Amino acid sequence: MAESEKSLDGLELSKEWQEAADSRAELLRYLKEQVPQIFCLKKESSPQEEEELMQSRLLHPLECFLFGEDPQEGLEKLKQGSASSQLCGRVFKEGETVYSCRDCAIDPTCVLCMNCFQDSVHKSHRYKMHASSGGGFCDCGDVEAWKIGPCCSKHDPGAATAMVTDECALEPELYERAEKLFRVLLRYITDFLVWEENFELPAELQPRTKDNAYYCVLYNDEHHSYDHVIYTLQRSVNCDQAEAQTHTALIDKEGRRAVKRGTFRSCQQAKDLIRANSEHISLQPLRVEILPAAVMAHQTFTLRLGSWFQKIIGYSAGFRQAFCQVALEPNADRDQPCLISRLMLHDARMYKGARKIVHELIFCSMLMETEFKRLFAIEFTKHYKQLQKDFINDDHERSISITALSVQIFTVPTLARQLIEEGNVIKVIVDTVLELLHEHLDDNNRFFFLGYSSDKFSRIQVIFHDLRYILISKPSVWTEELREQFLAGFKDFLGLLKCMQGMEEVKRQLGRHIAVEPEWEAGFTLQIQLRHILAMFQDWCSSNDEILLLAFKECHSCLMQCNNQPFHREATDFYMCKHILHVRPYKVSQEPVSIHLPISRLLAGLYVLLCGRGVIERLDNPEGYDYTQLAELPLRCVVLAAQVSAEMWRRNGLSLVSQVYYYQDVKCRDEMYDKDVLMLQIAASKMDPNHFLMLILLRFELFEYFNGSCSSKDQDELRQWNRLTEEMLYLLIAVIGERYVPGVSHVTKEDVTMREVIHLLCIEPMAHSSLVKGLPENESHETGLESVITKVATFKKPGVSGHGLYEVKKDRLMEFNPFFYHYSRSQHSKAEESQKKRRTQEGNDKALRPPLPPAFCPAFSSIVRLLCCDIMVHILRHVLQRAVEDRPVNWTEAMIQRALHLIGQALLEEKTQLEDSTVEEVTFDFSLKARAIGSEHGKSVFLLLSKIKALPSLEAQKDMVKWVLQMFEIVKCLREKSSPAVPMSMETTKPEESAQDKEKAERKRKAEAAKLHRQKIMAQMSAMQKNFIESNKMLYDNMPESGTQGEPVPSTESCAMEHRELCVAIGPHRGSTPAEREVLTCILCQEEQEVAAQAPAMVLTACVQRSTVLTQCRGKIPTVRADGPGALYPLYMPPELAVGTHTGSCGHVMHATCWQKYFEAVQNTTRNRLHAELIIDLENGEYLCALCKSLCNTVVPLIPLEPLTFNYESAEIIGQHLTLPRWIHVLSARIKGLKSVTQDNDCNTEGSGGNGSTGLCGEGQPDFRSILSYGVQEPRRFSDSITEMLVVCATTVHRVGLKTAPNELCPRVPVMTWNTCAFTIQAIENILQEEDKPLFGSLQNRQLAGLKAIVQFSASQSLQSSQSVIQRHFTDMLGVLLPAMGRKNTPSILEVDCFHLLVGLVLSIPSLYQEEAVHLQPSAVSSAYSHLHIFHLVTMAHMLQVLLSSTDFPAVEPGEETEEARAAAEFHATVSQHTGRLIPDVSSSSVAERVKKGMEPFLRCAALFFNCLTGVHPPEELLSTSVTSQGQMEALCSYLALPSNVFQLFQDHRDTVTPLLQRWCGSPAITKALKGKTPTVRYPRRRNRLIDLPEDYSALLNQASHFQCPKSTDDERKHPTLCLFCGAMLCSQSSCCLSHLDGEDVGACTAHAATCGAGVGMFLRIRECEIVLMASKTRGSTYPAPYLDDYGETDPHLGRGNPLHLCPERYRKLNQLWQQHCILEEIARSLEVVNVMFAFEWQML
Repeated sequence: MAESEKSLDGLELSKEWQEAADSRAELLRYLKEQVPQIFCLKKESSPQEEEELMQSRLLHPLECFLFGEDPQEGLEKLKQGSASSQLCGRVFKEGETVYSCRDCAIDPTCVLCMNCFQDSVHKSHRYKMHASSGGGFCDCGDVEAWKIGPCCSKHDPGAATAMVTDECALEPELYERAEKLFRVLLRYITDFLVWEENFELPAELQPRTKDNAYYCVLYNDEHHSYDHVIYTLQRSVNCDQAEAQTHTALIDKEGRRAVKRGTFRSCQQAKDLIRANSEHISLQPLRVEILPAAVMAHQTFTLRLGSWFQKIIGYSAGFRQAFCQVALEPNADRDQPCLISRLMLHDARMYKGARKIVHELIFCSMLMETEFKRLFAIEFTKHYKQLQKDFINDDHERSISITALSVQIFTVPTLARQLIEEGNVIKVIVDTVLELLHEHLDDNNRFFFLGYSSDKFSRIQVIFHDLRYILISKPSVWTEELREQFLAGFKDFLGLLKCMQGMEEVKRQLGRHIAVEPEWEAGFTLQIQLRHILAMFQDWCSSNDEILLLAFKECHSCLMQCNNQPFHREATDFYMCKHILHVRPYKVSQEPVSIHLPISRLLAGLYVLLCGRGVIERLDNPEGYDYTQLAELPLRCVVLAAQVSAEMWRRNGLSLVSQVYYYQDVKCRDEMYDKDVLMLQIAASKMDPNHFLMLILLRFELFEYFNGSCSSKDQDELRQWNRLTEEMLYLLIAVIGERYVPGVSHVTKEDVTMREVIHLLCIEPMAHSSLVKGLPENESHETGLESVITKVATFKKPGVSGHGLYEVKKDRLMEFNPFFYHYSRSQHSKAEESQKKRRTQEGNDKALRPPLPPAFCPAFSSIVRLLCCDIMVHILRHVLQRAVEDRPVNWTEAMIQRALHLIGQALLEEKTQLEDSTVEEVTFDFSLKARAIGSEHGKSVFLLLSKIKALPSLEAQKDMVKWVLQMFEIVKCLREKSSPAVPMSMETTKPEESAQDKEKAERKRKAEAAKLHRQKIMAQMSAMQKNFIESNKMLYDNMPESGTQGEPVPSTESCAMEHRELCVAIGPHRGSTPAEREVLTCILCQEEQEVAAQAPAMVLTACVQRSTVLTQCRGKIPTVRADGPGALYPLYMPPELAVGTHTGSCGHVMHATCWQKYFEAVQNTTRNRLHAELIIDLENGEYLCALCKSLCNTVVPLIPLEPLTFNYESAEIIGQHLTLPRWIHVLSARIKGLKSVTQDNDCNTEGSGGNGSTGLCGEGQPDFRSILSYGVQEPRRFSDSITEMLVVCATTVHRVGLKTAPNELCPRVPVMTWNTCAFTIQAIENILQEEDKPLFGSLQNRQLAGLKAIVQFSASQSLQSSQSVIQRHFTDMLGVLLPAMGRKNTPSILEVDCFHLLVGLVLSIPSLYQEEAVHLQPSAVSSAYSHLHIFHLVTMAHMLQVLLSSTDFPAVEPGEETEEARAAAEFHATVSQHTGRLIPDVSSSSVAERVKKGMEPFLRCAALFFNCLTGVHPPEELLSTSVTSQGQMEALCSYLALPSNVFQLFQDHRDTVTPLLQRWCGSPAITKALKGKTPTVRYPRRRNRLIDLPEDYSALLNQASHFQCPKSTDDERKHPTLCLFCGAMLCSQSSCCLSHLDGEDVGACTAHAATCGAGVGMFLRIRECEIVLMASKTRGSTYPAPYLDDYGETDPHLGRGNPLHLCPERYRKLNQLWQQHCILEEIARSLEVVNVMFAFEWQML
């Protein structure tokens, strides 16, 4: 009824509006009445009410007006007629994962959302994934964004029609109504969004009665922190902290919030208070406005209208077009821009919520329609400068600024071209930059960034991105218009570069250090922003010859206008070797010089392009260029770098060093250093070679030095000259040898990348990411590495840690150039070192020859003349001459090395030329000059080389000199057309021989040393062997000495039998405990000591922790209640093992006294350390092991096993009496007697027990003390320190295991020691089973030592506790097995873990032997029987457990029944009878198998336990995995004194067990469980592993993108985090999911870890792609995720974004980390390594 009424109202209203003369006024009048009645009322209504009222009273009538009928029906019609859009257009939220395809995307800004990506062809390409910063949208369906596969399968329209505008035209009247309605509403929205505080409401919206209701509204800004705002609010509008926090959170999220409602005056007061309170915190006050309630209501409604618009536009393309039409139509009032422009221009003054709505509206309308996108782009470009200025003054991030939309329009190739043609967008952008940077220009019209604001500057930088977007795809066709506008833009760009050319000059400081470090970062930031833009401009120019020529001329004339760095002196003549250079003097070390020369460098780039395209001839008057002048500035720059390296500019501080570093660094060198070298190559190709070299010497200030006209005694100066000479030679090597530039020689970009990669890999093998960092990126962030890497390198896969490495291929090493010009100094020496080492290993000489370079292009071919000109020969002679004179201050080895390299280059060049043409044609005559010039004084290059060869100080270069001399011979022979003679003719062989002798002697010495070493090791080994035989005498005594005379050798069978008997751990046939002396070294004082019971205690470091590794009910942790009813845990461990107490050790031993001192020292020093509590919890006794830094919280005293030779005779005698029934009687009597002594009559056995037992007993009633008659002995005595350590350890186990206060007298202390003993054994058995290792012999030393220590500690601790407490515990535990002795709350057989029960009973039975006056212990024989009977009883109980929990046996199969199967069938039948079930017809062999399989883990644990308790050696079968499972089972049974057919037990003890079985099965708990009312545990228990993860990481990201936080409704960014124990997806680091734990707020992960892992957690943060390990509320650490990219590297935070795949080995390692309880240890280690400055709040995760 209500529904139809609503639609009637809506339709009637819409009819009225339709018929009204001025429907706009009618509509507004309606809004004026309704809106203030729904929003911003005095009494705040709930969001649901508001939503419903708005729907029914406002939006429904509007929809009725739009459709002209019921909206539902109208929609149906629309849907039939329209096709869905081909564009996806999903707008990204911050943090959402987006994908880009490196193979198909036009540029890196083309991205797909998760869903489109999963359904697209790009999934199998080389994709990249990264987190969106918010604000972009999915480009699926945009044909211009992708080379192939523009649509995913969802958005593929079948026929790939582009965005067609008229495909779904609306009916004309519907379109008209839409336009009409949209016009009114969009005007309404615009008016209220651009509202200023002092505006008046327009007449048509003025309320009739003016009420005095106002709001004080607080706006978001980025200056004030959360706490500032909370503080201000608490003081200004008196609200409590929680309210202030809510306000602040909403202000941050939505951009504003009304913090007070009241009269104008009260709001004004609040406003003043807020401003005053916020101003004294930070210099700027918070922005506060006072708005009338009506305005607030309308503004609230406009935001809702924005969302409504999105919904309506989504219905049909027709609506979208109508909306765009309205938004973009010019305003009737000429002064005002169109509506959308008004919104854009007001963007910086709008608050976050409003901006978001406007941007989303633009996304879903104008950017989805080609034509409107173009119109919008023109509007955007028209207002571009203003929008950028607003953004610069705004303080919000760019992601919520309208300027961020530039990426959506400027990157579309067709649009970019139209914008250049129609709006000259390049000029617009460059002018904007220049205008914004205008304040930084100095008097010479150059930038000077002293005192700039980094925030503002970083905002200006963003504008360069837009220029990059515009230039992303270069045009294939140039129109006249495009050419003109591009050149105009280029000129403007040159204007920007002109302001940078020569900016921030530096002058060398002499005498005193510079006072203030100059500002240099800004200049380099500009340079880094421009580097791609410069490359792209050159790229655009290169696509058209005309443009290239014009651009070159423009650039040249611009360079000529730059007036900076003038010469202050006239040109002079300089003479050297009969050559004259006429040039103006200039000294870099005395006059100002600048590192910024963008125009010179751009010119060099354009010149090479001219050469490359062969257009260089078309330059008018190419000879008219003064190349000396062009090379001047780049040369100064290179010299500056050389002088800085020679430490001549030390007093100019760090800023200059940093500039030179960046100048040559991979980030900038493309457009800086490389282009300078290029300009020098251009000059070298055009100038006379002698003049060029003289110019270089002059600028390096080495002219006089090489002319021999200056000398110095000053060490510093000599050092500088040497360094400058090295640098100068390095530069010459580069100018002559660096030809890997397309245009300089015939190489491709691929060749260039290959060469870079080879040289990087020659330093050391590298990971893919390191290679990428070492290579320059292009504008698409590509380095071209993938296409070449396989040609030059081989990949080595990573192991379980580390990453994959590339190694350079052997056949590529000949391309190695030790003087590669991109090497830094450290890289150069590393590469040289590693290559020499490699050559030595391969048995080659150490000469690192210059590689053969590719030939120069014709334009550059004259550069090689440098090598054979007079000055070059002069330079080389000069350098070698100094070495021959051998005055160490005048030369360095590096100089010689470089000179040798240059000579090598020259000889290679000559050799190549001679091989390619006839001798007569070759003008290159280096070898002739090298032999001739200076030969009359014996100082030609050739002769000097021969002298150098003999110098001992140049031993390292000897091989290189040899090679050079060989080259001389080869060239000589080529010239003489003869074959080379034995090249080393001129050399005496004497020194060579001596070297060989030396080598022989050295080899001999090494052989001797090795021999001695071997002897020493052999001696140690035999000593160890002797020692082993000593300590294991027992074994060796029983081994027959083969061939001893006199004694007959026993037959092998009896020997095997005897040996086999030793391998029984319990019962009358148990083996003896061998006597083993254990001498250990304390890790603290390094002294040795034997472990003995009476000696001072030796202790083992240990860590006790609660664990859920074995739980069968994850997420449920039992609470420890007081000793009330139902307090089963910890005395009885439930079979689910929900939480256990694990004690692990790192296996390091200390004296107890040393440990106490160390512990106190740790406590004292750690207290003073910053954030120490993050690493170790001092209150809980934690410390790090002194040796391996493992986390420990207690120590376990080491107690040696008592050696024991078992008395088999007396065992046999006693065995005849002490059968199982007799033993039970004796025990019952003893317990009863002890109870009557202690007057404890809590037991219900008095009546029944007495009568029932007579029938069983043959030898009359046993007496209270008859237990003692089977053998007692003195108890073992321990030294005081061991006793003390037993207490220390037991208390820790109790405190940690039960999470209680330490209390050594608590009756549960012994129980917890038994529990930790049992649980630790179960955990170790689980690991061994998981890793498929044998039960014995495969444990690590630390595990084995820890296990033995814990078992002995638990056994000894029971002797030290109050015996009456232990007797009570024993009785309670025995009550489970012998129900006659149970209490009311004794659990049934199904409710306890049998292994915990076994350990408890075995370790507590000695307490029954206590007498009042004397301490007695059972004798070995007595214990053997007790252990046997306890073990048999528990085993039978466990078999019953297994049988009762297994239901689905297969039906009976005919066939031969074994003895075992028959026994099993009988057992099954008996149990079925007792439990009242029908005796089913099942296969008895399967019953036998199932029971044996179910009890195997229990038997394995028991074997480990008795082995550590008694020290009896296990049988061989348990030491290897090669034995079949059947064989292992038999070995287990024999070791544990069980019949190999375990069901035999029930037959052997039938009389005793039958009544027990009846009582066990009759328990009500079992009846319940069998009916399925209570869950039971199946045996063998499920083995826990970490959850299965998908192989492809994008599947996880997909899962995360669909994750909805259960507690919050907004779409803010979440951090989905996966628990690897149970697979739960949590919402971490979010205030919505905080919960309360132990009285404080904690995040979702911490709360989850408390229940899932008993405080320990392992989580995968999906968006960050990293593992978080958690150990407690305050401690955690990150760990690499087990996902690797194709290059074997992890990718934290998806920084690189390569596809990731699961690495099973690493995931297995994580699984081991958890199962071995090493998470705590891993966290402590990682925290110890990282010095924590700021504590991370792990508990909030």
